[in-house]
Amino acid sequence: MFMTLLRQAGTGLRVLLVATVLLGVGYPLAVWGVSRLPGLHDHAEGSPLVVDGRVVGSELIGVDPVPANPARDPFFHTRPSASADGNFGPGDPATSGGTNRSADNPEQLAAVQERRAAVAARERISPAAVPADAVTASASGVDPGISPAYAELQAPRVARVTGLPEQEVQRLIAESTTGGLAAERTVTVPALNAAVAARTTG
Repeated sequence: MFMTLLRQAGTGLRVLLVATVLLGVGYPLAVWGVSRLPGLHDHAEGSPLVVDGRVVGSELIGVDPVPANPARDPFFHTRPSASADGNFGPGDPATSGGTNRSADNPEQLAAVQERRAAVAARERISPAAVPADAVTASASGVDPGISPAYAELQAPRVARVTGLPEQEVQRLIAESTTGGLAAERTVTVPALNAAVAARTTG
């Protein structure tokens, strides 16, 4: 009886050792090795945004940029974030989530109205022309994508402040747009701002 238990314990320990080596060491190394393959590396590393050889962010994380001079704002802006301090400003990328407020919540309605007025003033347009994604937070709060309508609405201001021709800015928007047909078309704001900055400083 004792020998049987000893043999079973030895078998169990050998299985544990083999499983630990295969699944605890071998499998992670294999996954890491596959992630080094050309075409997969950047995705595995979080799609880093590289400018002048330096990582300045991620194409997957949208943090609303804050201009040094609000009167000369050269940035395209992301959607509002529930983790922002108040109704404006950059959210905390370490805190992902929405407000969980209903559409008829008084605080939500007040925030939307305040944002709509601010965006309309910033872009010099009628409040009625402000699209929904400019005034409502995404479920993650760090969504890097905005609608083409919101991007195009910001294009005249970005062109005016940066000095780039508006046609050039529109071209950069098109290059930063993904989706279509089955997928919703979205403009990736971090990549777009990086492209605008490269044309401005280059």
